[in-house]
Amino acid sequence: MKNPIIFQNIPCTLVTGFLGAGKTTVINQLLASKPNDERWALLINEFGRIGIDGALLASSQDNDLEQKNIAIREVSGGCICCTSQLPLQITISRLLSEHHPQRLLIEPTGLAHPRELILQLSAPYWQTALKMNAVITVMSGEQWQQIKYRDHDGFQAHVRDADVLIINRYTQLDISEKQVLVEWITKLNSQVKIIWAASGLTTSKTTNSSDVHSSDVHSSDGLVADAYSKTLNDQLNQPSSIISNQRKVSISNPKKSMIGLQSQASSLATVPSSSSSTDETEAQASADSDLPYRYHEEQQDFQLAGWRLPAHYILNADDLQNWLLALPNWQRIKGVVHTSDGWMQINFNPGSLTTRTIDPQTDSRLEIILQLDNTVDTNAVDKATEKSETENDAKASSALIDWEECDRELMALVI
Repeated sequence: MKNPIIFQNIPCTLVTGFLGAGKTTVINQLLASKPNDERWALLINEFGRIGIDGALLASSQDNDLEQKNIAIREVSGGCICCTSQLPLQITISRLLSEHHPQRLLIEPTGLAHPRELILQLSAPYWQTALKMNAVITVMSGEQWQQIKYRDHDGFQAHVRDADVLIINRYTQLDISEKQVLVEWITKLNSQVKIIWAASGLTTSKTTNSSDVHSSDVHSSDGLVADAYSKTLNDQLNQPSSIISNQRKVSISNPKKSMIGLQSQASSLATVPSSSSSTDETEAQASADSDLPYRYHEEQQDFQLAGWRLPAHYILNADDLQNWLLALPNWQRIKGVVHTSDGWMQINFNPGSLTTRTIDPQTDSRLEIILQLDNTVDTNAVDKATEKSETENDAKASSALIDWEECDRELMALVI
């Protein structure tokens, strides 16, 4: 029997951020700066069942990830860290044992609280296997302007558990609004380092959470892009005070930190090396058995839905975009779809609509996230029907969208 492979002090960085914050853009920037002679691995945790972020990243890297020594593993079907540490341990094990990376990046789902993942990675076992560097959190200035985000606990949670906060899409903020934003951040996390990076890397700057400059950095786009890239890359080697502090707590309370964790005597390398998690495998098998495939579900105050369609289904490109943008309260739309304009990558959030041509795929994939409308007045319904508030809330959310009608509308776009 082979001796187990013991991994020690592999640099690991969490890239967190609320839904639609721009994590994929930041990760692409980090991957683009990877030294040619280093092997990196990226673990992406999708909240939905279909799994598209891996394809988006692979497409953006011109499909030569293997040549660039970059391994991507995607885990779909919910938060990887919500129930126990076993799914996380299995997935990291596979990445480390199969690809032997010199650096690991982890992108948790934008709908999860990063505290759960930080608690797991602070367990004693990981303290020797992974060298946890600064938690990089991405935040959209456009989202922050909207009260529904500012007051959302999940949105705030990412700021609380950040060592470094990358603020993008902030160019529409004036000086006073930037000051208010910094004050808001400081109340949540007074120690976080703030890096301002405008969309397109047209300008960037770095501040402490207690300070905001009165003017942007003035320089040529090339120089500023290089400065931002260097500042961002430097964070990959900065230690995480958030995780360091949590690890001290985990050491002092080992029983609590070891709940759900496999015995330290079990090597990472002993975990079976199948290509996906149990949830992902089951979803994939269900999808492959009978295309077209569609699911929908509620998570927190969001509705998720996804479709997988056979590759020979060709959808009208213009009609598809119009249909997607007309969906109610959509927060994120992602897809790789065979359209009348060819195979297209779709990546929509309320602040950015991006499409690009990609190579042919094995099937079309589309996933949407809708925010439940909590503005429905249920008081009148309560009086008339004497139903509970919970029942009325459920009725309001289920009435948000007719999924069977959505199926018919989507299929009508096939040409």
